[in-house]
Amino acid sequence: MSAALIDDTSQALAGLEAEGLGKHERALVGPQSTEVRVADDGEVRSFINLCANNYLGLADDARLIAAAKEGLDSHGLGMASVRFICGTQDLHRALERRVADFLGTEDAILYSSCFDANAGFFEAILGPEDAIISDQLNHACIIDGIRLCKARRLRYANGDMAELEQRLQEAGDARHRIVVTDGVFSMDGIVADLPAICELAERYDALVMVDDSHAVGFLGARGAGTPDYKGVEGRVQILTGTFGKALGGASGGYVAGPAPIVQMLRQKSRPYLFSNALAPPICAATLAAFDVVESDEAPRRALEGNARYFREGLVAAGFELVPGEHPIIPVMTRDPHLAKALASGLAREGIHVTAFSYPVVPRGQDRVRTQLSAAHTTGQLDCALAAFERVGREIGLLDGNGWAA
Repeated sequence: MSAALIDDTSQALAGLEAEGLGKHERALVGPQSTEVRVADDGEVRSFINLCANNYLGLADDARLIAAAKEGLDSHGLGMASVRFICGTQDLHRALERRVADFLGTEDAILYSSCFDANAGFFEAILGPEDAIISDQLNHACIIDGIRLCKARRLRYANGDMAELEQRLQEAGDARHRIVVTDGVFSMDGIVADLPAICELAERYDALVMVDDSHAVGFLGARGAGTPDYKGVEGRVQILTGTFGKALGGASGGYVAGPAPIVQMLRQKSRPYLFSNALAPPICAATLAAFDVVESDEAPRRALEGNARYFREGLVAAGFELVPGEHPIIPVMTRDPHLAKALASGLAREGIHVTAFSYPVVPRGQDRVRTQLSAAHTTGQLDCALAAFERVGREIGLLDGNGWAA
């Protein structure tokens, strides 16, 4: 029986490769940055990095590294325990207070990742008498968290407010209703229509929950994420997010919201109760990241400029993009083999990108997703744009005039 399972798995892996759906990891040598060194077959090459969530360029920032080293010296490597047993330090409390103050909520709770934050929220707070209404393109961690919960599950098409209202009406007999959405949909860079969502939720007496992993730290006047960006601060009751993207790129996540809900998560949320506390050096570095965000607008402005410049260059070359303003810029191929060929060709040109195909994105929505950083230079972006156009023509994605074939 075990041999048959292994054989079946091997055949399934071969099938993924044949369809162009296999995923492969590159071995980086050195820190995450706008230029990374990749080890491949014994050779180390430098690549311009266009596929990290390092939005503010803080993953290798000297200030955060110094703060992490200080936290390591003063508080140790890790807690070797969960927090309710013997795993809470002043750094954990300080970071929770900082998150809550920054996002304008009563309280916050730390997790080892935002995946754990979302996985641990629903089951601890909602029951079979309740209803969860979820955008169909929500991140996998939201989907998995909802699956762990016994509440009624309803789904609406991405950004479809008419269908959201229909689902809210269907859930009218529920004890509690909660609408959950990504603030920014990570495969497309599309920002959720939070004003419309909040209006409908208020009309039908529902809470709103937003996973703001791809926004907090840089979107909005204060960098406080999509509620700040869309002008609905105070109307979103539950916020989840990560420190693993704009806020230093390490790890860790949170749930921020009303104090009673956060306190119940401390009592019942399984990823919180059964996972080690967030490492103290990461807490220290993340506090330093908040210092940067709150004291210096320059990285946010640089990120906006880089995203606009790169989008305009790709459009001028003739590529099909998902429209938007976010630094997530998907270059659509709509074919898994073309996506893989574009990523492979760009790798030969020294550009570090990743092809995305089913099941990460729906079939026919294949793409190479690029992500911009405040730390990218104009020279790096020009080099990447030239490489995109060369490879696009080489693989037949662009015709000879620079327009999509």
